[in-house]
Amino acid sequence: MAFFQTGFIRLPISVMLYVSACTTVTQETTTAAHLSDPCYNYTILDEPWRDTSNILGSVMKCDQHVSWSGWYRLFINGLSAHIPESCIIPYGCGTYTALGIPDGHPRIEDGVVTREACAQWGDFCCYIRSFPIKVKACPGNYYVYELVSPTHCDAAYCADVSSINTISTAVTAATISTVYPSVDPCYNYTVLDEPWRANSSRPPNSYKFDRSVTWSGWYRLFINTVSTQIPDTCVEIYSCGTIIPLWIRGGHPTVEDGVVTRDVCGHWDNYCCYYGSYPIKVKACPGNYYVYELVSPTVNDAVYCAVKPETSSAVINMTQQERCNSQTFGGCFQNLLEQIENITAQELPLETVQNILNMAFNTSEKILESSSSSVNAADLASYGNRLLKASEKLISTLVKPVDTSDSVSFTLAAVEGQVFMVGPQVTLDKIPRLDTTNSSVDIDLLGITRNNNEKSAAVAFMSYNMMENLLKPDFFNTPKDTIKTMMSTVISATLPKTTNTKLTKPVNFTLKHIREFDPNDSLSCVYWNISEWIVDGCSVLKTNSSYTVCSCDHLSTFALIMQTSHPPESDSLMDLLNLVCVIVGLAFFSLALLTFALCQWSPGVNNVARINICISLLLAHLLFLLTQQFLSLIRPLQVLCAMISGLLHFLFLSGFVWMFIEAVLLFICVKNLSQISSKKREVLSSGFLCVIGYLVALVVVCVSVGLVPEGYGSEECWIKMDKGFIWSFLGPVCVILALNMILFIKIVISLISALKTLNAEVSQMKQTKIMVFKTLAQCVVLGCSWILGFFTNGSKVLEILFLILNSQQGTFIFLIYCVLNNEVRQQYRNFFRCLCCGHKQH
Repeated sequence: MAFFQTGFIRLPISVMLYVSACTTVTQETTTAAHLSDPCYNYTILDEPWRDTSNILGSVMKCDQHVSWSGWYRLFINGLSAHIPESCIIPYGCGTYTALGIPDGHPRIEDGVVTREACAQWGDFCCYIRSFPIKVKACPGNYYVYELVSPTHCDAAYCADVSSINTISTAVTAATISTVYPSVDPCYNYTVLDEPWRANSSRPPNSYKFDRSVTWSGWYRLFINTVSTQIPDTCVEIYSCGTIIPLWIRGGHPTVEDGVVTRDVCGHWDNYCCYYGSYPIKVKACPGNYYVYELVSPTVNDAVYCAVKPETSSAVINMTQQERCNSQTFGGCFQNLLEQIENITAQELPLETVQNILNMAFNTSEKILESSSSSVNAADLASYGNRLLKASEKLISTLVKPVDTSDSVSFTLAAVEGQVFMVGPQVTLDKIPRLDTTNSSVDIDLLGITRNNNEKSAAVAFMSYNMMENLLKPDFFNTPKDTIKTMMSTVISATLPKTTNTKLTKPVNFTLKHIREFDPNDSLSCVYWNISEWIVDGCSVLKTNSSYTVCSCDHLSTFALIMQTSHPPESDSLMDLLNLVCVIVGLAFFSLALLTFALCQWSPGVNNVARINICISLLLAHLLFLLTQQFLSLIRPLQVLCAMISGLLHFLFLSGFVWMFIEAVLLFICVKNLSQISSKKREVLSSGFLCVIGYLVALVVVCVSVGLVPEGYGSEECWIKMDKGFIWSFLGPVCVILALNMILFIKIVISLISALKTLNAEVSQMKQTKIMVFKTLAQCVVLGCSWILGFFTNGSKVLEILFLILNSQQGTFIFLIYCVLNNEVRQQYRNFFRCLCCGHKQH
């Protein structure tokens, strides 16, 4: 046999070492001439972690989700091994529940026997019981086993390399063998009418036992002469007259199925299948009843239950779920999924499906809330897989035969679904698009229908609003280390009850972005593949700021994931510089406002625009600074975050409008040096300017709220980037900056022209030069330096320059209009002289 080297373990090429909590065993089947004898027709299982000496590490092994099929022979690193018979040390075999067969191995002459599989707990070697397995001793001193999935996810079959003589005497437990009756068991059975077996029967002072009963042949169940059956869904503990009620897993057969074998489960400790008993044979009979070939259970205190046929259906045990919500959510969730998987009904009412889906998603939410930090990635993926499977099974029960076409839809808090069915007499040219709130699908269902002999097909489309908490975007493995963000709800599309599911053409999914989209980031259409998101067979057709269309050549569970490069590490020096500059700017805004308010100004000076620039930008910078300092507290309060971003939008816009007004006033001042005061009094009154300054900004904000109400409240409590909503701010700002630049250039040209025509008097020349200086400095006051913000990407120098200039608008206003004003300087001197005199007098 060929081998390859993996770490320190040499493995057969056909065998794969477990690399996660639960996986699938790859197989190589050894065949010989005796194709029917399992001694020569088995699968090699060589996994060293199954050794009894291997103590549980950081990853728990699990056999419940392995796809077991046929017979297996155990090896450990090439050495023949067997399942141990003796008590296994706690946490052995790399798992919590290490399974052995305490009843021992058979001899060669015993043939195939059935052995109970169980594990130690506390002082009991066989406390936790799983489903029995079949064992056979083979020539050559080895054994083969017909393994089945255990009852617990934390259970695994152990392997021991110590030798056992297959021809020596071994403890031989009772072997289950069935002698088929010469007549049909539907007409050759024993009536079992014991009212205490009813699922509503609570145990009296003493419990009933079926283990001590001598079972023989086939049985039909009654309760007080009313025909009953063994339940095929979970039964509450302490019912059916005992502690551990037994039910059959896999549902009842149809008459056409003939005799089938069903696993028997016992409910205990919030797990519907905590105990696995010996399987039994079941047959459906004409007349709507069932017969069972019963055998003694593996545990004491266990009894076969009996329920009326109408109560043993696909109805989930609501009472049990509600009671266990306050206990172990994991156990409740496993119970619920187990019950859903055991549903045998082909059709269910819409209300029933909605109730069960609500219960399943509510329970999964409680698991995440109660143990958000302790649930590992493998468990999340396992929960997600089972929840997807259960959801798809439930929605498939809404599909029913139709002649033409029909549809069913529902909307719940956690999931939305739509089913469309077509029959052989359909007259549609194309089925309508299937829509949910955040997604839609276009599929050629009619083409699929034509490829089916029944000339019928159905498509089920579901959108999961909270599935990303289980199937996280981080499960998308890419070569580059990027930040993954789920950009859409998780969706799934299936073709339930459709024989030929081959697609005639690719399926297109339209996915709405549920988060801000950055066009510089990478979008991927992905589908869920057991434990990870992958892109095989899916591609992005087109995208914009709000939606992305994905095309896939198969059906599965899909999502849209955005990859973002890791942000650069925070620059503490830049953060400090920003904080200092903003605080200094706020101080000078305050000083300028106090000067404008308290000093006396000549009648020809109009400070309305400057005062309101200071007010708007002072409040805007102060609010923005406080928001960023307390962002972690504000962000969870989404309404407050949206209100702050809307107020910031208004304050900054009003500041820019006032900058434009100041530019217009300055232009008039330079253009009409001799008539400035009269012109302003005639045309630009303070009231008129205030209306323009704040009304324009208010109108822009109100229109923005009306058009895109969800556009406010980004991660930084600012305007969101998606849907181009940021242009509700950048658009007006760009227009104002462009106009201010034009006016500034005209002002400079007018000043140069005025200088040429003025008389050469020293005083007038000096005043003109001061006005030129003020005009050049006014470039910052008018906000022209904000243009640098469009060019700062990748340039640290421009970023620092932009930060300093725009945080110091208040400083420039104070310098130009207060410090460089002779009248204001004189009033400051008088103020400080009085202040000093007052101190001397004291």
